[in-house]
Amino acid sequence: MSPRHSLNVILALLLVAGTGCAHGAKKSEAPASHAGVTSAASAPTAAGGASTAGGDGFVDRFDVKKSDFASTGRNDYFILEPGYQHVYEGKEDDEDAKLIISVLPDTKIVDGVETRVVEERESQAGKLVEVSRNYFAIDKSTGDVYYFGEDVDTYRKDGTVKNHEGSWHAGENGAHYGLFMPAKPRVGQKFYQEIAPKRAMDRFEIVSLTETRNTPAGTFDNVLKTKETTPLEAGTEYKYYAKGVGLIQDGGLKLTKHGPNAAAGQ
Repeated sequence: MSPRHSLNVILALLLVAGTGCAHGAKKSEAPASHAGVTSAASAPTAAGGASTAGGDGFVDRFDVKKSDFASTGRNDYFILEPGYQHVYEGKEDDEDAKLIISVLPDTKIVDGVETRVVEERESQAGKLVEVSRNYFAIDKSTGDVYYFGEDVDTYRKDGTVKNHEGSWHAGENGAHYGLFMPAKPRVGQKFYQEIAPKRAMDRFEIVSLTETRNTPAGTFDNVLKTKETTPLEAGTEYKYYAKGVGLIQDGGLKLTKHGPNAAAGQ
């Protein structure tokens, strides 16, 4: 065998060896995400169905078995138990404001699912400005809390109803329920909370799990921080949630009381 031929054989053997190494490295890579989920950072914890992310990177499709939903329950950051209340006070539009959120004993069937009614009553300068009845259900298999819509009444200064802007229901006019709070949040997760085209499209991104916030109700550590936006209009809002409590700050409103019947007499 000539030296030149020997050199060609050696080079060929080296090429084969290199190809084998590359193939082995590929096998050692992390497996691809399950169908319908673009990445681990955006995947919800829901085990009941596939999820997909739209072009904006926010997960916008949730397919949980209806039999897995319950109208009562809780996860670390959301309490869906009748009688539980949160009271917030602060400034909105440079006026004194108060928000009372109450988990009612009422339920409502939305898109074939029994949901729990959560009422929000917001006032500014001592006058009622908005009352909404929000519909939630929790996935019993995962603890994820889903949002099925709301009925909204906004009020004029004279106390009469102005309009119902923002109202929507899953299962109507192309609307679908969204994920309001995952049971196991991770930084970088991005979800749609509302999926009602041209009417309500709120979405959020989890940006931190280690915030510290001071409120009249106390100081909270390891707080979850979310960044909320909507493709329907410009603007960004930040909300903060504490383990075992739920929402502790929404913009300029901070938690003052929480617990069963916390708003009694107000």
